[in-house]
Amino acid sequence: MTNVNRRYFLMSSVALPVAMRARALASPNDTVRVAVVGFNSRGRSHISSYLKIPNVEVAALCDIDASVLAKGVKTVEEAGKKRPATFADFRKVLEDPSIDAVSLATPNFHHTLQTIWGCEAGKDVYVEKPCSYNMFEAQQIVAASRKYNRIVQDGTGAGASLHEAKQRLKEGIIGDVYMARGLCFKWRDTIGRTKQEPVPPGVEYDLWIGPAPAKPFTRNRFHYNWHWQWDYGNGDIGNQGSHQLHAARSAMGVKHPTKISSMGGHFMFDDDQETPNTQVATFEFEDGGKKKLLVFEVRHWITNNEAGIGERSDPQAGAAAGAPETVGNIWYGSKGYMATGRAGWRTFLGQKQEPGPKSEAGGGAGGFANFIDVVRSRKREDQLAEIEEGAISTMLVHLANISYRVGRTLYFDPVTYSCKGDAEATAMFTRSAYRSPFTVPKIAGVNNTSA
Repeated sequence: MTNVNRRYFLMSSVALPVAMRARALASPNDTVRVAVVGFNSRGRSHISSYLKIPNVEVAALCDIDASVLAKGVKTVEEAGKKRPATFADFRKVLEDPSIDAVSLATPNFHHTLQTIWGCEAGKDVYVEKPCSYNMFEAQQIVAASRKYNRIVQDGTGAGASLHEAKQRLKEGIIGDVYMARGLCFKWRDTIGRTKQEPVPPGVEYDLWIGPAPAKPFTRNRFHYNWHWQWDYGNGDIGNQGSHQLHAARSAMGVKHPTKISSMGGHFMFDDDQETPNTQVATFEFEDGGKKKLLVFEVRHWITNNEAGIGERSDPQAGAAAGAPETVGNIWYGSKGYMATGRAGWRTFLGQKQEPGPKSEAGGGAGGFANFIDVVRSRKREDQLAEIEEGAISTMLVHLANISYRVGRTLYFDPVTYSCKGDAEATAMFTRSAYRSPFTVPKIAGVNNTSA
């Protein structure tokens, strides 16, 4: 494990000119050298996507699990590409001045700090959803991109079909939109209970823990099942739900909710899961004097299909392969409703709910290609999923979970960045403590309201 600590890293990186820390691309045809970080699950898509983009090299791979790292190297080499450099410690990746961008698919609780470190080192960053682990981090990740003038792309909201749907809603295809729903009905079996055990060979567990409290190793605190533990994850509202919350909010054209209420629980199973497997969150927005409503739902087992969105899960989805799921959005307007799922969007108009216009755009090149385009052009306005929009959507995840955990309605004030009259809820905007040296800093020199 590296002896480089965060204090040394920050001092050394800031001391060097940005030009020394990240290569300036001379032309659109220059190769963009990307390091993919964390790929036991979602990160595999990062690797495969970059391998398909012209003039992009997967130059480095980083993972704390040596067995996962070996699989990533094999994927690159089997594609006929040059063997990438490999690292266990993300900070060592950032010392390589030839790396232009880092692509983060690490667990939620690493996203913000690794993005900040990447920006400080002069790298552009693609960061998976949710881009922050808590409310405080949602501020800092945007502040870092602005202070260091880096391109930071959020891992949700870049699909062509969603942007087409947003435009059609704005044009009034279903009239005056007053409500949206996000649906996350996924078949998720019990995770059971696991015992403490020695850290597996080849795993840099201290690096994996990062900013979280140090606890003994168990299988339910590691690969994937960390999603269901409060120290590391945000439940399914933050996992799958980040996509649907972002779509619902952004397509309605609203930003910060004023009133948030969430309830639910962990039903049916007796296991190690801490986060709810069934949850309903309601958000109220004030939009130009008009109230708008957003309702988000998590269901974990047998459920109905809605609005034709339901389908079978990915045949490669492990234990849940081929299970029924309903994952998508519904917007309600004065003239009808619009529903979106993997197949795109469809509309149903009038009292008879007659089929109306539907998707024209395909999936498109997606967020990875758009990220590379903007890394080259430096035109932030061309980003399909710019980090500020992702951070606003992530706040909905955190406010819903705080409401669930304290058991009451919250009244959010975006100006003071606090919950009105609720010191307990506001205190949950950040960790009680970050584990040194993995402390998420408050970014100085930008407009940054304290939580």
